[in-house]
Amino acid sequence: MYKTIRYELKDKVARVTFDRPEVRNAFNWDMIQELFHVFRRIKEDESIRVVILTGEGSCFCAGADLHWMGGVMDMPFEDNYREALELADLFYLIYSLPKPVLGRINGPAIGGGTGFVSICDISIASTEAKFSFSEVRLGLIPADISPFIFRKCGENLIRPYFLTGKRLDASLAFKVGLVNAVAEPDELDRVVDEYVQQLLAGGPNAIKACKELLEKVPLMTFEGAREYTARVLAELRKSQETQEGIAAFLKKRKPNWVE
Repeated sequence: MYKTIRYELKDKVARVTFDRPEVRNAFNWDMIQELFHVFRRIKEDESIRVVILTGEGSCFCAGADLHWMGGVMDMPFEDNYREALELADLFYLIYSLPKPVLGRINGPAIGGGTGFVSICDISIASTEAKFSFSEVRLGLIPADISPFIFRKCGENLIRPYFLTGKRLDASLAFKVGLVNAVAEPDELDRVVDEYVQQLLAGGPNAIKACKELLEKVPLMTFEGAREYTARVLAELRKSQETQEGIAAFLKKRKPNWVE
């Protein structure tokens, strides 16, 4: 049902693949709309516990399709603004998804492609992956992706790469915090699966609450965080999931959300 992406669901794990290998999985308006559709679908499907985001072929995502961008540049300002807002909304939809998103970074992630890396909760990069905020070399800036990059890496570490467009290899991307692990190409799927299994071991509602915590607490005052965290903890303690998790631990058995 999709033309620019591929969607698969198996054993509570959804897999979304950028599927335009002929243009190195660059995104265009059609892909943005299809990603909206599939991630809204994933958000509402309670059977899905983990999401893997990856690219077809040897590239993760080469950023915006420049043929599409050329057409966008000829559009009136209001239409340009609307499309930029749509892309920002897509990034936030994936970032705030109440299920963990695991980035399988199988190859280069350039420009807006690094934005998709930054909105993943955990990203595992192949040693063959390369990263670049190349927008300034085209007379543009990494605008929509910047809030997520700053959160993931911090302004000081990422500032030189925003300003110069200099490329990062996988090891440097790990050092600045853009990715969480690096693996040889033939080990990538094994490492991704290890993280998938670890995520499936957590309580679904606990992980949802944890994602909300990670998003909200950094923006709060200490007083606001004090009230919020105490309330969330009290609610979880009364939940069936928490009671099941503690009972399973005490009885030395697996909780009912682990098969």
